Order: sequence, then C-alpha cells, then structure tokens
Amino acid sequence: MTDTNKTIKELKQILSEHNCAIPNGAKKQDLIKLTETIMSNDEDFVDAQSSSVATFDDMFDEPVRDATKEEKEQESNEEESPSIFSDGWNDYAMSHFKSNELIDGNPVCAGLRRVAELLLGEIIDSGPVQVFPATDNNGPGRATVVFKVTFNWMNSGQTKSFSEVADVWHGNTDDLFCAHPAATASTRAEGRALRKALKLRCLAAEELAKKNIVDIVKQAVASAPTSGEYEHNKNISSQQVQFIDARCNQLDIDVTKFINMGENTYVNINDITRESAKKMIKVLNTYQNGSEIPNKVKDYNMNWRE
Repeated sequence: MTDTNKTIKELKQILSEHNCAIPNGAKKQDLIKLTETIMSNDEDFVDAQSSSVATFDDMFDEPVRDATKEEKEQESNEEESPSIFSDGWNDYAMSHFKSNELIDGNPVCAGLRRVAELLLGEIIDSGPVQVFPATDNNGPGRATVVFKVTFNWMNSGQTKSFSEVADVWHGNTDDLFCAHPAATASTRAEGRALRKALKLRCLAAEELAKKNIVDIVKQAVASAPTSGEYEHNKNISSQQVQFIDARCNQLDIDVTKFINMGENTYVNINDITRESAKKMIKVLNTYQNGSEIPNKVKDYNMNWRE
C-alpha cells in the first residue's frame, strides 16, 4: 500500500518515474490510487523501493526533511482547486492573475495566456486562422480576425481547441490602436478565445475602449449613403473628420493648418468634400509611414474646432 503521508510532489515523482500521465487538477487521493495501482503491478518497483530506502539509510544519518512551507501551501492549493464547471471556478481562475496583468480588473492577453497554460494545460498551437484586413487604404478601415488556440488539455495528451472572432475599426477601438486594425483584431480574438477556454465572466482588457461606441455607430449609420454609389462631391463624413483629427493628434499636426496647406482654403472642415478628404487621409498615411512632415503644419491644437 502507498504511504498516505507522502506529499503530492512525492506522489507525482513516483508516477513520473513510471511514465504515468498525471491529469491536471488531480486530487491527492487520485494520485494515491494511481500510485497504488502501479505498485501492485510492479514487483520490481517494490523491490527497488526497499533497496533504495536501505541505501539511503546507510548513506545519511539525518532524518528525511519535512515538506517546506511552500510545498505545503502548493499541496493545499492543489487539493482545494474547484472543478472548472463549479460556481467557484471564476474566482479561483481570476486569483491567479498578477496585478500587472489586470487593467481595472480585466486581464490582458499575455496574462490570459499564462494562466490558461497554468490551469488548462500546455498551449500547443495558437494563431489566426482567418484574416480579413482593411480594404480602404485611404481611411481607418475595418479588419476582422478569427483566432484559434489548441491545448494539450489538462496535460492529458488529448487536444482541445477554442476559436473566437474580433473586428476592429475606428469606432470601437481607441485611436492609439486603430491604426493597426489587423494586429489589434488578432489580439482581441486571442483574448476572447482564451477567456472562453478559462470560462471567465469578464472581458479581456484589449476588448475595451474609452470611446462612446454607441454614439459613434449611430453617427455612422446616419451619415451612410442611401444608395450603393459613393458620392464624391458630398461633404466630408464624420468618420473622415474623426480619422483626420486622430491621426493629426498622433503625428502632432495642426488640423486647420493641414487642411489648408493645399490650393483650397477651408474656414470649416465640413466644407471639404469626401473626395478631398480621401486625399488628405492618404497624405496623413504617408506621414505615418515615415514621410517628412512640413514644419508649417506641426503642433497639434486640441481646440482647432473653435
């Protein structure tokens, strides 16, 4: 019979030496039963155990040390871990995040990866399986990504996969990140897949935005063309104004000076046509990619609308 006084660490060591898969989250009693099964079917193991004990006693006079405080705490935590399907699982999983992995209580994607591997098993495959990049080169665009994560589930040798989708455009993403919609969408989709796997009742930090998304969507619907054709001579759209403002802020460019650096003069940005706005956005994108910004348009003024 197995010594029930052995620690979980010692039981796992025995199982590991006999190439026995250890289910993640197994309780101490489960490990004892597995070890007893191995020992009852392995006479050589029993003899080896007896021999090794005698050799150990001959070589050392000091008694075997007790488990350290850290080992006892680890053992206690393992024995008390709830089922992933229990009501206490969410709080248990959230307790494993470090303070620098949380933003207002929401875990960042890097933290989700670490905790997922800790609680669910090794991640053996992770990456986007479908990418729909932004198609409008003259605007902020919208990108959509489908991301899949595959686990060696509970380190049992069996695989389990989780997929999620996320889209990014200037209306649902803070200005700092909407300039890279595909990459941002990939991170969001990964965070969603990981929190789905962990069965968390919260959003990933990357899914949140400080913007009033509801109002932006309403404005987009209201300003959308009623026909299928893009009307070049119509005035600048609210989305174009928002993008020009966000990009000028990012590049430290004065909006009023920038829109008036060409042949035409505009007292109000709303006097610009959509076609002209597209050209302005294209110029801003060249600045974003490294083209030199003229000194005469530098210094962003947040009160440019007044």
